[in-house]
Amino acid sequence: MLSEEFVSAICGAPLSSNTAIAKDVGIYCHTLSPTYSVKSTFKKSSVPVNCLAISESHVFTAQHEKAYVHVYSRLRGNQEAFVAFPERIRCLTLVGDVLVMGTMEGRLMLWETCTGRLVSTPARHVQAVSCVAATPYHVLTGSDDSDIHVWSLPQLLELDSAAEHEPQRSLSNHRAAIVGLSVSSSVSSDTNFCVSASKDKSCIIWNYQTGDALRTLLFPSFPLCLSLDPSSRAVCVSCEDGSLYLTEAFAEKPLLGPGSEEATTVVQVSSPFGATLPDVGPASCLSLSYDGTMLLTGHPKGQIMRWDIAENKSPVELANLNAAVTNIGFVSPFPMDKPTKTVNIIKPSQAERAYTFAAQFDSYSGSETRFDSLLNAAGFPREAMENAIAAFSQPVAEPASNQVLQKQNEELWDIINEQRALQKQTLQRFAETKSNQ
Repeated sequence: MLSEEFVSAICGAPLSSNTAIAKDVGIYCHTLSPTYSVKSTFKKSSVPVNCLAISESHVFTAQHEKAYVHVYSRLRGNQEAFVAFPERIRCLTLVGDVLVMGTMEGRLMLWETCTGRLVSTPARHVQAVSCVAATPYHVLTGSDDSDIHVWSLPQLLELDSAAEHEPQRSLSNHRAAIVGLSVSSSVSSDTNFCVSASKDKSCIIWNYQTGDALRTLLFPSFPLCLSLDPSSRAVCVSCEDGSLYLTEAFAEKPLLGPGSEEATTVVQVSSPFGATLPDVGPASCLSLSYDGTMLLTGHPKGQIMRWDIAENKSPVELANLNAAVTNIGFVSPFPMDKPTKTVNIIKPSQAERAYTFAAQFDSYSGSETRFDSLLNAAGFPREAMENAIAAFSQPVAEPASNQVLQKQNEELWDIINEQRALQKQTLQRFAETKSNQ
C-alpha cells in the first residue's frame, strides 16, 4: 500500500504544560497511511502561516517576525543551515531548486539552493507580500495591498539581466488583503488557473495568463486559507466562523470549461462542507491529499483534524501539538524526474558573482545500453572493433530516400531542358519574322 506523508509546523509558545510533548519541537513529519504516526521532528522553529516549503531532501521554514530561514535535511534528520536575509520573510514556496520568498517590504526574493545565487526584485507591492504560489513558468504574489502580481520565472532567473524586474500583469479585483493563493499546475486551457482568497469575503478564480477573472465566490465570512485540489477539480476554503467550504469547478453545473457558459460570474457559496467545534477554532491551514479524498486542517488550539471528503464523515483528531498549527503540507508521492539531487544547500550570497552548481547525480536504474557497455569496458571491446572494421570494409549502400531524391532531380532537369529548347525555338521564330519585315 502506498504510504502518505505530510509535514506540519507550529508557531508560538506551548498552550499548556503538557510534558508529553517536547517544548522545543517546531516541525513534525507525519505518516498518515497505512497507519498514523509521527515519523520525525525538527527543533527550534516558529513558523507563521504560508512559511513552509518541502522538497525531497529538505524542509524550508521562515521564522516569525524575523529575517531568518531555517533549512532542515530530511536525509540526515537535522538542521542543516541557518540563513539570514536583509528583510523579514513573510511567505515562501519552492519550485524545483529555487526557493521563492515574499518579504515584509513588498519585495520578491529567489534563492537558487544549488548555486547560492540570490535574485531580488524592487518592492512592487505597496505592503507586505502575504502569500506566494509558483509553477515551473510563473510566480504569483499576493499582498496586504489587495493586489496579485504575475511574474515570469525564466525572466526573474535570467543571467546578466540589467533591466529591473517587472511583473507581467497585475490582478486587482479584490478590495482587501490577500490571505491565500493557490495555482493549478495543469497545461490545459480549461484548468490552467489560480484561486485567490481575500478578507473581502471572496475567492476569485483567475486565468492568470490573461488577467481575466473567471468566477467570484462569495462567502458569509472572510476566508483564512485555501487549498486547491491536486487535480484542479475543486477548491477548499476555511472561513473565520469555523466553516469549511468545498466548491467543485467541474460539477453538474461547472464553473469552468466548455459547459460553463450559463454560469454567472458571481457565485454565492452558502452550504458548508463541514464546521469545526468552538473549542477547536477555525482552521488556520489546510491541505488536500493527492488522491483528493482526504482533507487535513490545522487549528490554533493545536489540533490536526482529518476530514473524509469521499464519505463526508465526522472529522477525526489525528494529533494535538500543544501550539498553534500554522502550516500543513503533503509530501508528493511521485518521484521527481531529475538527473540530480540536492544533498547540501548553498547559502545565498549577493556578493559572489561566480555561478557554481553543486548537486549529486542520481544513479541510472534503466537497462544497460551499448554506450554503457563501451564506457565500462577496459579499452575497446573485441566485438566493437570487429563491427567497426566490418563496417569500413563493406560498400556504403545508398539509402532509398537518396535514390528517390536523385530520380526527382533528374525529372526536374528534363523539364528544365524542355523549357530551354522551347524558349530557343520561340526566339528563333521571332528573329526570322522580324527579319522578313
